[in-house]
Amino acid sequence: MESVPYLVIAVVIVALIFDYINGFHDAANSIATVVATRVLTPGQAVAWAAFWNFVAAFSAGTGVATTVGRGLVDLDKVDTYVILAGLLGAIAWDLITWYWGLPSSSSHALIGGYAGAAIARAGMDAILWGPKWRDTLLFIFIGPLIGLVLSYFLMILVFWLFRGFSPRRMDDWFRKLQLVSAAFFSYSHGANDAQKTMGIITGVLFTSKMIPEFAVPQWVIFAAYIAIALGTLSGGWRIIHTMGGRLTRLKPRSGFCAETAAGLSIIFATIIGKPVSTTHTAAGAIAGVGSIQRLKAVRWGVATNILWAWVLTIPASAGVGWASMKMIDLLK
Repeated sequence: MESVPYLVIAVVIVALIFDYINGFHDAANSIATVVATRVLTPGQAVAWAAFWNFVAAFSAGTGVATTVGRGLVDLDKVDTYVILAGLLGAIAWDLITWYWGLPSSSSHALIGGYAGAAIARAGMDAILWGPKWRDTLLFIFIGPLIGLVLSYFLMILVFWLFRGFSPRRMDDWFRKLQLVSAAFFSYSHGANDAQKTMGIITGVLFTSKMIPEFAVPQWVIFAAYIAIALGTLSGGWRIIHTMGGRLTRLKPRSGFCAETAAGLSIIFATIIGKPVSTTHTAAGAIAGVGSIQRLKAVRWGVATNILWAWVLTIPASAGVGWASMKMIDLLK
């Protein structure tokens, strides 16, 4: 479907704003553990995380972008207005959960908003029901579970390898190692999350006939990574408090294991082209290290509130995306 250039430009800008908010909203995932363990100050931590968010631009590929951009919604049944409405739905849900201090998933907010707007325009036929939707929904549960299991066994391995060390000496080592694990997690965060915006922008360009085939342009790659890095640099302190302090108490060794486990889980999903929630995975990994000594070390009431935010994200953002599409249709 044809679209006037100014609308395309506006939607690309809105997509980059979403990417910025994604980084802002998800800064907690990247730096909560390294701040909670006092390895870095909040200012130092966001700068470190933002740098590694951007570094991912040079090696992460576009598999996730392709899944989000053309694997979930039929591009023949949508136009630029649909994508705009989907973005508005995602942004609204992100800001609501940021205000409440809940670490919900920006990734699933985007997917839900996009799907809701597409349904409002073309009905259920606009959704490409199949393996990509199945895998995306499964990873809502698989992502945090992988993070939890990996972090649990990493903690066991660390305790065994450092069994002759005093707790204080262990913490001295892991304060340094946490710089590496924080960098790795931030790299994986950028690698997966920036690609979702890349997929949306490429969808806009393709549906408006500005590119002949669905292939992510180089400028889109760098714009998306710059936007998410700037968002991370701005921080999201309400959610950092929830992730870094309220869910469980962290030490440098447990922070290292949580970041490493979450980073490995996200990189795995990125390699196979799956849009996974970095928020879900990070929370699962933090719960995993918290439960290594006793289950009561994890504040399961907080974890339950987080879980409800996860479950509600896709339907809630889909509802806002649907309403945004109906509003746009009335105003056109």
